Amino acid sequence: MATLGDARSGKLADNIAGFGRALRRAGLRVDSARIAMAQEAARLVGVERKEDLGAAMEAVLVSREQERGVFRELFDAYFRDPAVAHKLLSQMLPSTQGKAEPSKRPRVSEALAPQKRFGGSERKDQEIEFDAAMTASDLTRLKHADFNGLTASEFHLVERLARDIALPVPEFEQRRMRPGTRGSQLHWARTVRHAAHTGGELLVLRRMQRRREPLPLVVLVDVSGSMERYARLLLAFLHAATRAHRRRDVFAFGTHLTDLTPAFRLADTDAMLAAASAAIDDFAGGTRLGGSLATLRERHARRLVGRRSLVLLVSDGLDTGEPEDLERELDWLTHRCRRLLWLNPLLRFEGYAPLARGAAVLHRHAHGMLAVHNLSKLEDLARSLADLLHD
Repeated sequence: MATLGDARSGKLADNIAGFGRALRRAGLRVDSARIAMAQEAARLVGVERKEDLGAAMEAVLVSREQERGVFRELFDAYFRDPAVAHKLLSQMLPSTQGKAEPSKRPRVSEALAPQKRFGGSERKDQEIEFDAAMTASDLTRLKHADFNGLTASEFHLVERLARDIALPVPEFEQRRMRPGTRGSQLHWARTVRHAAHTGGELLVLRRMQRRREPLPLVVLVDVSGSMERYARLLLAFLHAATRAHRRRDVFAFGTHLTDLTPAFRLADTDAMLAAASAAIDDFAGGTRLGGSLATLRERHARRLVGRRSLVLLVSDGLDTGEPEDLERELDWLTHRCRRLLWLNPLLRFEGYAPLARGAAVLHRHAHGMLAVHNLSKLEDLARSLADLLHD
């Protein structure tokens, strides 16, 4: 085996550190400790086989299943396998000769894009934290910035930050039971099994308690022209925040209803956005909420589970349909769900009042109205959900 040198110094170490920064720009949680572990892994497995090197680095740099596809695609694009294995150390920088194949994931394309110069020179290794988290003042500003007023680069950053916001949905008690400690019913099977180890003495009484499960979710997202800047970001947020929910149905509506539930089953958020974009054919058009809810009633009524479903309707309420149709469909919807919560980005305006015809109808039927126009409001959403459900 040829001498490969030390992975903690030289060009190999620099390239692994650069690869770690690229992963971080793609949204993976990679810090300096993980980069050091990747350098150690490269030293241990060697660099003769690209597959072994990729598997070793993936083991220490990837912590979530949905990030594996992004890692592998970025690894293949970043590290070019040379013809001679012994030249790998000098050729592991991203190739500048020829054009690389277009990436399937926008996160990978953005991570591989040339970075802007900082202060007239390339960013140094000691400034590694800046491109990941920016500065405290920048983050504070972005947390309270309206999504509609962000620049293109800020919008992409905020979209990645939104994917890390949790949305714990309130739970309900099921009829089914599970072993517990505070239930009123005894778990005789476990109690007797425990007594078999103590000579038949019932020293511990095992109990049963009801299972708890998050409320089923039905999400309706307005993709009309007035909601264009909010729709993509909120879809990314909802996909990441509700990934663990077993019952989650998502629809987009503009001039008609589009079922996005199959797209939301994809683990990767970028893949979901691509599938949703292909499925929605009325994006940035008008809004006909009444007709869309009629389609929900006629074709997807079973998605509403036993008056337990929590319906999140994301819209500015600027409906162009007939108010009578919307009134009728909202009356049907509110009688078949537990709560209808209106997530309205227009609440960013102080003194907002639902004066438009569609907004007035929606305001009368919704059980609550919440703002969703910046990161700070998304972080408050979980607490607001719990408060509204206990009213």
